[in-house]
Amino acid sequence: MSRPRTLGELKRSGYRSRSVKDEMRASVIERLRQRTPLFPGVIGYENTVEPQIVNALLSRHNFILLGLRGQAKTRLLRSLCQFLDEFTPAIEGCPLNSDPLQPTSHHARALVETHGDDTPIVWIHRELRYQEKLATPDVTIADLIGDIDPIKAATLKLDYSDERVIHYGIIPRTNRGIFAINELPDLQPRIQVGLLNILEEKDFQIRGFPVRMPLDVVMVFSANPEDYTNRGNIITPLRDRINSQIMTHYPLSREQGIEITAQESWLERDSGIEVSVPSFMRELVEEVAIQARRSEYVDQNSGVSARLPIALIENLVSNAERRALATGESRVVTRVCDLQNAVSAVSGKVELVLEGEQEGALNVARALLGRGVKALFSQRFPDAYKPRRGRSAAAQAQNESELAASEYRPLLEWFASGNTVMVSDDLGHAEYARRLAAVRGLRELATKYLEPRSGEEHAVAMELVLEGLHQNSMLSRERTDGAGTAYKDMLKSMLSGLGTED
Repeated sequence: MSRPRTLGELKRSGYRSRSVKDEMRASVIERLRQRTPLFPGVIGYENTVEPQIVNALLSRHNFILLGLRGQAKTRLLRSLCQFLDEFTPAIEGCPLNSDPLQPTSHHARALVETHGDDTPIVWIHRELRYQEKLATPDVTIADLIGDIDPIKAATLKLDYSDERVIHYGIIPRTNRGIFAINELPDLQPRIQVGLLNILEEKDFQIRGFPVRMPLDVVMVFSANPEDYTNRGNIITPLRDRINSQIMTHYPLSREQGIEITAQESWLERDSGIEVSVPSFMRELVEEVAIQARRSEYVDQNSGVSARLPIALIENLVSNAERRALATGESRVVTRVCDLQNAVSAVSGKVELVLEGEQEGALNVARALLGRGVKALFSQRFPDAYKPRRGRSAAAQAQNESELAASEYRPLLEWFASGNTVMVSDDLGHAEYARRLAAVRGLRELATKYLEPRSGEEHAVAMELVLEGLHQNSMLSRERTDGAGTAYKDMLKSMLSGLGTED
């Protein structure tokens, strides 16, 4: 179906003008009636953030999303354009996308007066009606609203107060659309003041000359909560004019985090090597992010982005891919020892407090990996040191007898006999699996509590058991550059460190 190309054809088509907020409100109502997903690709906000955004759109509000880094604020804002009509008419050549039935600028009005019903019409796609600006200290009023063009004034012989000498900024050029400002507190207060009249009175001043123009713009913003940033604040009058304030959050469950990471990460590679990531390794990757959000070494005011587990699992897959290229294998499974070479994805994604800086970024990242293993192990495996109910304090101190009766007894006795296991990320699968399978009782534990789906996953599950026992101080671990990681008996390692002197 062809669209009207002139003002006359548009009038005869029965087109009726409506504001952007009314347009978005009608779209939301239709989607709610049809039970259509409102924000596809955004996971974990269905019962928390999405209802608040819907309420703001139904109320025809300008709104702000407040939240820490990596909480999908920008994605939510950019997805708002789906609530606009697919195409909307505008007067051709007008920089402000003037409504043909309600011309906004002097240029648009002049065209309508000159050409009447023959005024040419263009149709603007909804994606072109969304614009955004990252707030930085160098942003000026001219960038956002506009400035007087003295050359144009001299050429046209017009006064500076004439609308025709204005060089419009990005907000007026987004007329009949959605304009977003990311990281609003970074905008200087004097620039924030310039937005006040646009939000309420729909007019603005340029170099002292008032310009009244019925701009039709939905204004949306994103920011870290005010007390979470040292870079700036949102001035009170501007905050008062933003109708709705909506808080975002990190995934409320590990399952949601795993789903987000799986959606956003690049795991399907083109090297011809099949890299498999076991489900318990996906849980481990997400657990590292959860532990980072609880760590005393990490600045929780800055937050831990959802990009951390995404980058971590990509590095994890890359290390397995690198091993396959070196060993000539066509199929590999990611291992626990692969995490040590994926640690750069963690160290670069967290802001450290003073204690963390003193420990060092690399040490903190490795500690977070260890905490992730320990947390996952405690959720999947029984506690070997857990005392039985009703026992006296003296009886509870007999950890050795309780440990001997536990499921870990065969494995720990094997190590107590002087045996050692060495694994590394460059071992071929056959040798890697053979070394782990030699540990008495290890395969049974891995099978029972991790439920691997294949032989390759079985070997990785066994390594995870060893690392979990180390993180719970039941096994010793020594890591050497190049040789890999050795797991040993804890007691003998402690005694060997005392030396031979009395």
